[in-house]
Amino acid sequence: MNFKSALSALRIVGILEGISFLSFLITMPLKYMMGITAPNKIIGMTHGVLFIAYVFLVYWASTETKWEMKTKFWAYIASLLPFGTFVADAKIFKPTQKSLKSI
Repeated sequence: MNFKSALSALRIVGILEGISFLSFLITMPLKYMMGITAPNKIIGMTHGVLFIAYVFLVYWASTETKWEMKTKFWAYIASLLPFGTFVADAKIFKPTQKSLKSI
């Protein structure tokens, strides 16, 4: 995978965004049970930047590949659900990339 197209970049950022989202499973208990706030601030900022990049890249990739409204909707919703970006990568992004390579 590389950054040659918006879809390739979306796949990479989507995986990173999903990992940062799940990282809150570690940092939230640290913050609220142990009072250690630094990891949550770092993960929070990272997740915020990756979330914005993901939303931008979904828009960019959807215009490049001419996705239907339903596909765009599910790609955006995936960013709001735990494990959502991983599912979107497997069900939307990877098949789209394979179909584009076969053309």
